[in-house]
Amino acid sequence: MAVVFARRMDNLDDSDTREILKLTERPEVISFAGGLPAPELFPVEELKKVSEAVLEEGGIQALQYSTTQGYLPLRQKIAERMNSKFYTKVNHENIIITSGSQQGLDFTAKLFLNEGDIVLCESPTYLGAISAFKAYRPDLIEVPTDAYGIIPEELEKILSSKNNVKFIYVIPDFQNPTGKTWSVERRRKFMEIVNKYEIPVLEDNPYGELRYDGQIPPSIKSMDEKGLVIFLGTFSKIFCPGLRIGWVAAQKELIDKYATVKSCSDVHTSNMGQREIVKFMEMYDIEENIERIKFLYRARRDSMIKTMEEEFPKEAKFTYPEGGLFTWVELPQNINARDVLIKSLENNVAFVPGGAFYPNGGNENSFRLNFSNMSEDRITKGIKRLGRVLKEYLCNI
Repeated sequence: MAVVFARRMDNLDDSDTREILKLTERPEVISFAGGLPAPELFPVEELKKVSEAVLEEGGIQALQYSTTQGYLPLRQKIAERMNSKFYTKVNHENIIITSGSQQGLDFTAKLFLNEGDIVLCESPTYLGAISAFKAYRPDLIEVPTDAYGIIPEELEKILSSKNNVKFIYVIPDFQNPTGKTWSVERRRKFMEIVNKYEIPVLEDNPYGELRYDGQIPPSIKSMDEKGLVIFLGTFSKIFCPGLRIGWVAAQKELIDKYATVKSCSDVHTSNMGQREIVKFMEMYDIEENIERIKFLYRARRDSMIKTMEEEFPKEAKFTYPEGGLFTWVELPQNINARDVLIKSLENNVAFVPGGAFYPNGGNENSFRLNFSNMSEDRITKGIKRLGRVLKEYLCNI
């Protein structure tokens, strides 16, 4: 009997993601490829006590099925933190807990997209979002993007000429892959256009709290006057990714739709995991935990950027991220970063070629570097190796 898969599988290719994860498992490789948090910061000992407390105080409830929308105390705490940090005005009814923010991406696509619909995104954009959206066979259109975010005039050109744009996907804070952050002025101009055309916006914010310089700017969601912005958040980067706890914040009518989709998918996110996060917040200071993360990542960012400034050829241009996990490198147009990666791997250094972050291909002269997962000495050693590879490669073309 022949096995015939659904047509949506034709659009799915996670080979880049698989290869990235494989590279992180080779101990001899200094990997700047993944977006992994620093494991030494995971509060293992504290979570042992937290888990024991959850089981002692309400073990039967924690191990039972729960509501699809999520554990009420957690939703309340998320709403409080969002309002405090990102200047939003949400409450627990505007929150649904997801199994990581990646599930939020998938559910959004499932809710909105028919085959042939249009999704607008930054150029480049998050590889995981591209994969999640492609399953539903939309057309992904890249909106020209500069150092301050999506260019408003270019966005309006597209919206004025396309009839079936279902939503716009953006990462305004420490964007993955570039590390860039939208200016406040750009956010306001963006929302003026969004309100004019009344197009839903998916604001992905996994890194917003990991700011190392300056103040957290107002979120896109905080500027939402018509209930058009859907906010995705996660505890993966500010706590522990293994718990797989994320959330969607949106108008209650939209949250009800997300709950319908989630009930058909996994019924609810880990009840135990949700309660553990709430209990951790009760027993310990999560803000102090985030400050420890920021202190370490700031030092690693500084180490990477300093070494890049010293060791990279002048032809290599790179971003200076004010937070988050990544910097972005652009090489001369005639250089293919995938070819550079082959040489780099011969020197046991890994990165992600930039072409994977462009839904419609091209731009192979770029690559992404992660600084959160390697110690400062390995960052320095790896960037020095990569600098030598780049200089040799540029000399030989």
